[in-house]
Amino acid sequence: MALFILGLVILIVGGFFYGKFVEKIFGPDDRDTPAVRLADGVDYVEMSKGRNALIELLNIAGTGPILGPIQGILFGPIAFLTIPIGCVLAGAVHDYFVGMISMRNNGWQVPRLITKYMGSKANKIYIVIICILMLLTGVVFIYTPGDLIVNDLLGMDVNGTAIWIAYAGILLYYIVATLFPIDKIIGRIYPIFGAVLVLSAVFIFIGILLNGAPDMHNITEGALLSKHPTGQMFIPVFFITVACGIMSGFHGSQATLISRTVKSEHEGRGIFYNSMIIEGFIAMVWAAGAMIVFNRGAAIDTNATLMVGNISREFMGTVGGLFAIAGVIVLPITSGDTAFRSLRLMVAEQINMDQSTPKNRVLLSLVLFIPAVLILFFAKSNGEGFQILWRYFGFTNQLVAVFALALISIYLKMHNKPYWLTLIPGLFYAFVVVSYIASADIGLRLPMTVAYIIGAVGAVLYFFIVNKIAGGRKEEVMKHEQ
Repeated sequence: MALFILGLVILIVGGFFYGKFVEKIFGPDDRDTPAVRLADGVDYVEMSKGRNALIELLNIAGTGPILGPIQGILFGPIAFLTIPIGCVLAGAVHDYFVGMISMRNNGWQVPRLITKYMGSKANKIYIVIICILMLLTGVVFIYTPGDLIVNDLLGMDVNGTAIWIAYAGILLYYIVATLFPIDKIIGRIYPIFGAVLVLSAVFIFIGILLNGAPDMHNITEGALLSKHPTGQMFIPVFFITVACGIMSGFHGSQATLISRTVKSEHEGRGIFYNSMIIEGFIAMVWAAGAMIVFNRGAAIDTNATLMVGNISREFMGTVGGLFAIAGVIVLPITSGDTAFRSLRLMVAEQINMDQSTPKNRVLLSLVLFIPAVLILFFAKSNGEGFQILWRYFGFTNQLVAVFALALISIYLKMHNKPYWLTLIPGLFYAFVVVSYIASADIGLRLPMTVAYIIGAVGAVLYFFIVNKIAGGRKEEVMKHEQ
């Protein structure tokens, strides 16, 4: 319990002071934002700071900060330190800078920012990866809430007909949310969803404080870092598994979405940085809840989705547990719809397709939903389909974050600001993603020692690439910004 409380102190106090430091480095001013300057009534729409903050939180808080920490706590109590430290120094910094840099560039999506600051060759690689991530995110966030609705709320078989009805209903909502102006659907219902999300986490947190202390101890042998039950290595697996609670490339696509609705640059820290701190709190709560429930008898190999229901009922009872489960269902749904919306905007930017007219939004959305449905069918009909989907989702998510951290570092270096702020997290995550794909079952399956060497080489190359691009493109970029 002491380590859990220490982690929360690091998260809250560290987030407050480091957030102010990061804001000072960027230097928000009083210039007109894209929401004011480019208002179109569809994607560029002024919304209040509170509403933007809730939407940003719900956009970034999918099932990642819940399912990831539930699995990550099997590595030991070290999660109570790595989650808050990583969140404060890396994840929240990533989200803030992506949102603010986008705001300085007419609310551009990340692929267009990559082109400007890193060049067209980098964007050709990035656009493929980010589009795959958005599709995988959308599919994952149809699959997981659908299963929770059918299994935990309706008590029905997740392999029966009911599951496809649930999937169809969620997909229909995604289509509607993707097509309508951002303030008509997302801007109106998200504050309600936000209340459910925050309250469910708070109630579980209170339950942990009241009756969780006796069972909040290491699940397996070890001190801070335990041997994982399946033998997985803490580095890199932990940082792929607990992606959204620490660092997530997906968040960049959502920050750029909200950058089009912010009225003042001075609201950025409260919207982008602090939303990630709240997500870190959610991740901490579910990690602690999982530790307690595992110690009270839940099997170590219990499916993470099933653990959501177990944890909810353990601390909130049957009725309260249903409320908490509803909050968890809200999380992926409110990330899935904006994942598809972001994908539409990214593709539209790449092909210069105007999105102010309903006809264009309908045509492009239909094209994007077709492969999503095919991936969903594969994931459900294949016995190992979802596991394969989730692993690629986790890897692609962090790979996208590496690109975004490089983009931010280059931006900071070009503007003579301390680029080490994101260079150091970028080096670490470059090592993580390269060593993971080199060793994982979905990758090269190399011995861990070899994978670490390859990861180190990848990190070194990352360092030189960031510095080379920043030096080579600075004159051209700065000329256009003057």
